[in-house]
Amino acid sequence: MAGQSGGPWGGGGNSGGGGDDGRRGNNGGGGRRPNDGPPQMPEIDELVKKGQDQLRVLMGGRGGGGGRGGEGGGGPSFGRGSILLGVLIAVVLWAAASFYTVKPEEQSVELLLGKEYATGNPGLNFAPWPFVTYDVINVTSERTEDIGISRGGDGLMLTTDANIVDIDFQVVWNINDPSKLLFNIRDPQLTVQAVSESVMREIIAATNLAPILNRDRGIIADTARENIQATLDDYESGINIVRVNLDTADPPREVIDAFREVQAAEQERDRLQRQADAYANRVLAEARGEAAQVIEDSEAYRARVVNEAIGEASRFVAVAQEFNRAPEVTQRRLYLETIERTLGQLDKVLIDETSGATQGGQGVVPYLPLNELRRGGGASSNTSNGGSN
Repeated sequence: MAGQSGGPWGGGGNSGGGGDDGRRGNNGGGGRRPNDGPPQMPEIDELVKKGQDQLRVLMGGRGGGGGRGGEGGGGPSFGRGSILLGVLIAVVLWAAASFYTVKPEEQSVELLLGKEYATGNPGLNFAPWPFVTYDVINVTSERTEDIGISRGGDGLMLTTDANIVDIDFQVVWNINDPSKLLFNIRDPQLTVQAVSESVMREIIAATNLAPILNRDRGIIADTARENIQATLDDYESGINIVRVNLDTADPPREVIDAFREVQAAEQERDRLQRQADAYANRVLAEARGEAAQVIEDSEAYRARVVNEAIGEASRFVAVAQEFNRAPEVTQRRLYLETIERTLGQLDKVLIDETSGATQGGQGVVPYLPLNELRRGGGASSNTSNGGSN
């Protein structure tokens, strides 16, 4: 009876089925067995499960409900380990957002609360997020903008002589100031395209068609580069124009045949005009030469007549002076000079009456025409030479 009475409610102390120990034995599988060792501590397993649940919560999941942790029903409890783990993850994420690398061909612009703060150098840089942000921009690579009909744009432009030309050109640019590019230009590509097309239209509108198609293409490309760069500098865009390539400059496809005919006609006109100019220059040069010769002859005749007149006047003055000194001698000399000039040009026969009468002759002195004899002697000698031959 004593073994069955075990207490006031008939529960024995050794029955193993009552009280707290009996409930724990039912839940745990029947209590402690005789051959088991010392009881294990369930706190380690529970801590592991709690850590796993807290990790799931930190990663955005829901906590589990196993063991004693599930019996609590009040949500996961954060321990020291989970807090350290969260802090470590946050530090890693912050460092990843704050440290960045700039390549040699790049530059970075750091912004402190949206305002320019500093410029990053190539290598590892530090920008403490979220107060400092950064933009990394490639500043050495060349970018290309193609403008023209063949590239899907509008390349038809009007020249100053009212002709239409189809222009296809290429603009090569890079960045020389990243901060100006970020703060002053919304769309660099569209800006370069719009400025380049506007400048090219202005240049073509001030140029005739023929130089555009032939000799001035290099000059047009250089002028366009300078004007585009000047406009972008006025905008403070931070863009550098490397070069402008004028690929094609042709008439529109619809009128290219007619344009070639017009060009051929213009070339023929130019050729005929050059020939006419050459003839006009030759005739004009000859006329000018003849005029100059006539003028020179006139000047020479004038000088000769003037000099002769001066000489005659001087001679007359000299004769007048001599006449005043010795009138008879001067008269005699003038008479003899006049007779000499008059008779010197005539064929003469001289008759000496005195000598002919005294000598009993006829009073006639034969005159020997030496000129006739000389001419006759030359003719006879030529005749004799011809006969001998």
